[in-house]
Amino acid sequence: MTELSSATAGVPAAGPAHDDLHAFIAGLPKAELHVHHVGSASPRIVSELAARHPDSKVPTDPEALADYFTFTDFAHFIQVYLSVVDLIRTPEDVRLLTFEVARDLARQQVRYAELTITPYSSVRRGIDEKAFMDAIEDARKAAEAEFGTVLRWCFDIPGEAGLESAEVTARLATDDRIRPEGLVSFGLGGPEIGVPRPQFKPYFDRAIAAGLHSVPHAGETTGPQTVWDALTELRAERIGHGTSSAQDPALLAHLAEHRIALEVCPTSNIATRAVRTLDEHPLKTFVDAGVLVTINSDDPPMFGTDLNSEYAVAARLLGLDERGVAALAKNAVEASFLDTAGKARIAAEIDTYTNGRLAR
Repeated sequence: MTELSSATAGVPAAGPAHDDLHAFIAGLPKAELHVHHVGSASPRIVSELAARHPDSKVPTDPEALADYFTFTDFAHFIQVYLSVVDLIRTPEDVRLLTFEVARDLARQQVRYAELTITPYSSVRRGIDEKAFMDAIEDARKAAEAEFGTVLRWCFDIPGEAGLESAEVTARLATDDRIRPEGLVSFGLGGPEIGVPRPQFKPYFDRAIAAGLHSVPHAGETTGPQTVWDALTELRAERIGHGTSSAQDPALLAHLAEHRIALEVCPTSNIATRAVRTLDEHPLKTFVDAGVLVTINSDDPPMFGTDLNSEYAVAARLLGLDERGVAALAKNAVEASFLDTAGKARIAAEIDTYTNGRLAR
């Protein structure tokens, strides 16, 4: 892992140094590897979709969404998340959401993002499979042309929907007649409790055989055994969250040795009660163990955050200066599924930006 500087351990919570670091983060070129399609819908977009579909329980007032997006636990979060999923009912809804998510990423200087999409949730609600794929691809190409942000897709199984959803997701991800050009990986989301990872092995085997990368969620709300299961049964190349990995030194050593990155989403872990407080977050434990960590926003509007804010949180937890934050950004580039030339291009842009800012 790129060394993370601790030169500014104890960065103050306010003042010129704090303001300078936030300004640096705001302009820093970035990659995001763990951000959900529906979960990235801004209050403006959610309220617009809710107005289109007035039978929904989701508030149409953007200000009321702040209260609506306050979660009592992970199960409540899933309940609220699925109510927003239910707002995506037409290809036009899909296209609008996807393009606007790209707009928000571009505003944060995100050059590359692997957006987690759950196609099963849409096709089971009646959206034609081909129309869904066309909508996300049209938005992807338009966003890259307009904003310069490159989007790629991770199709994930909604674990709460069982093996039927796994079969549908695997078929959509591996059928060359409908599989979208931007698809690079295969994942597994939703609740972990009562949803063991090994049962999904046949579906991951099919996806991997079709050339997709394995990126399941694991160890977010369950123990380290779930992460082990994701590694041994699902052949995970990165782990979504992996929060409980900190409880198992052998697991940390394995992740570090094999450079299996953790997609860390600090504010999400607090909002869903996976971790009690930010000061108890295991991010520093991961870094101290030599694990490759990336910083991500998960479902940013739902958690009242964005990627820039997550980098600021990470900087505080790790005591990082600007070069340390830039090293975190390069971790995400390294752990991405972008091609070698693309990785080199963004890493060079990060270096140029950092050197230019610090030379002032």
